[in-house]
This record gives sequence, structure tokens and C-alpha cells, in this order.
Amino acid sequence: MFSIIIPTFNNIEYLKICLNSIKKNSICNYEILIHINDGSDGTLDYIKAEKLKYTHSKNNIGLCSSINLIAKQTKYKYILYSHDDMYFCPEWDKILIDEIKNINSENFYLSGVMIQKKNGHINFDCGEDYNSFDENKLLKNYKNLNCFDQQGSHFAPHVINKDLWNKVNGFSEEFNPGIASDPDFNMKLWNEGVRIFKGISKFKIYHFGSITTRKKNNITKNKGEKIFLKKWKISISFFKKHYLKTNTRYNGPLIAPKKNLSYYLDLLICKIKLLLT
Repeated sequence: MFSIIIPTFNNIEYLKICLNSIKKNSICNYEILIHINDGSDGTLDYIKAEKLKYTHSKNNIGLCSSINLIAKQTKYKYILYSHDDMYFCPEWDKILIDEIKNINSENFYLSGVMIQKKNGHINFDCGEDYNSFDENKLLKNYKNLNCFDQQGSHFAPHVINKDLWNKVNGFSEEFNPGIASDPDFNMKLWNEGVRIFKGISKFKIYHFGSITTRKKNNITKNKGEKIFLKKWKISISFFKKHYLKTNTRYNGPLIAPKKNLSYYLDLLICKIKLLLT
């Protein structure tokens, strides 16, 4: 049912945790595909030994290009995109399968909620890196760590129909190395008529905090935000607030944003930012 795609860049210890969690905590076996950037830390040899499907680039080609390249090799109906530093909690796949059955539509974007030491949907410390990761603590407590279903979440891991993925041509590669690529992807889905953007509270992931991308400086972050602003004529924060209703309680498919005073004031700020960019 799922083709799981994971880009990685010399992050072997976290990748091992991620892959082991999928194998250990899934109710079924799924196709797992890895794009390896560089891989000189042993990742390439490890993936070969695990006999997983992979693509490989000698240099880091960026998250967006990595995802698009490996996605071409998928064979199942649904594409699940994950970072390499995520641990999938038990029965994640059963939760997703049940959700998809209940939706009765293929126009959806489903994502998980992240358990992190800090700045997650749920804050709970099970370690800040692979050395300090306490898997037993997580498995003993994850069921009791709760939040509400999220409206408009655009964080990985996410699941969409492969036909929909192909229709929007995957991730936009002008956002390499990857900052702002998620909201851009959501905007493309919005323009294709997708209105179900749901972060599923029971689909829980322990996240170490974007180990690769958080190494980037603010210049990279600002570049992604500027590209989004120039492309869509609105800011990421505007899109999340007025379109996706991000981090509010899920109450069904989204509707067109209400054009009230708040909308127009925030839109004016976007236009000013655009003029100054």
C-alpha cells in the first residue's frame, strides 16, 4: 500500500533508527526506498547490505531533487515521505490505513504529529540524539502522549496518492536544499483542489529535530521564504494562517480563506515584503 521514500545525507546512525522502527512497528511490510547523498559515512554499504531500493548521488543534490529522484522508483498507490531522523511509533500504518478508508477520497494530505524533546506537537524527552535515544521510554509512554488532530499540518512524514504526487510533479527543486519546500508542496496541492490537510494525532513520530537541515544557517531559511513569496505572492506564514489554518484543531476539509480585516492587513504586509524583496 505504501512506498516509503527517505532522502539521507551522511546520517547513518539516525537512518538505522528510522528503518528499524519501520520494520519493528509496522503491521505489514512496505517498499522502502532511499536516496543516498554522498554516503561516504557507510550509508551506501549499509543500504546495499539491507537490500533496499536506492538511488545515489556522489554529491548532495538537495532534499527536493533527492525526493523526486527516488519517487520515480515507487510502485505502490501511496507515497509516504519521511526524514531520516524519525522513529515511527507502533501501528502507525494501521492508523493511516484506517484514516484513508474513512476519508473515501484520494484528494488528501495526511501527516503525523511529532514527539520531540522541545518544539514538537508533543514535547517529551526521549533523547536529543542517537546516543541518548531511549526507545524503551518512548514505547512505554507514547500512547499516553496526546494532542488533538491538527488542521493544515505540512510537516513530514506525509502521505499522498501517487497520482496526485505525479500531477504536481513532486517537490519544487528551486527550493533545494529544502527549506520552504513543504509549504510550496501544499500550495500546489491546494491549487489542485486538495482541501483535506490533516495531522493525525495517533500517527506519532519521534523526531530528533531535522538533524541535517538544522545545520543550515538563516541565509538558507530566508532564501526559501523569499522564493515562496516571489512564486506565490504571499508569505508562508500567510498561507499557513489563512489557507491551511495550521496547528488549529481539525474539523473537516478546509474552505477558501475568509477575506476579513485580518486577511487584508496580512495581505498588505505580504505585498510590502514582496516590493522590498
